[in-house]
Amino acid sequence: MMPTRRPRRVYEVGEEPDPRFTLANERTLLAWLRTALALVVAGVAVVALSDLVSPAWLVEVIAVVAFVGGGMTVILAYVQWGRVERAMRLGAPMPAGAGGLVVIATILGIALISAFALVRSFP
Repeated sequence: MMPTRRPRRVYEVGEEPDPRFTLANERTLLAWLRTALALVVAGVAVVALSDLVSPAWLVEVIAVVAFVGGGMTVILAYVQWGRVERAMRLGAPMPAGAGGLVVIATILGIALISAFALVRSFP
């Protein structure tokens, strides 16, 4: 008897795809997880360097944006991995993902908040 693979919603449908495609899908998931980790680390760095950043509210806002963006990226990466794996098993078209949009929005948010704070810091 073969052990049950999880998540079941992914592995209990269709046929086993070519392992190269499954491994490529896993590498993509890992790339998204590295991106999410980088966003979280950016938030930690801003907090760690908070003595150098003015105004004080800027630290909190940028850190929250980075932490939330990183967390959302992790969730969307996992969901997308499952959707792609399931599509490969069923021979269905590859689904579109939204992870890139979250990363773009997070980076753009941090950049705009920082630019706003920089402009306001000059007399």
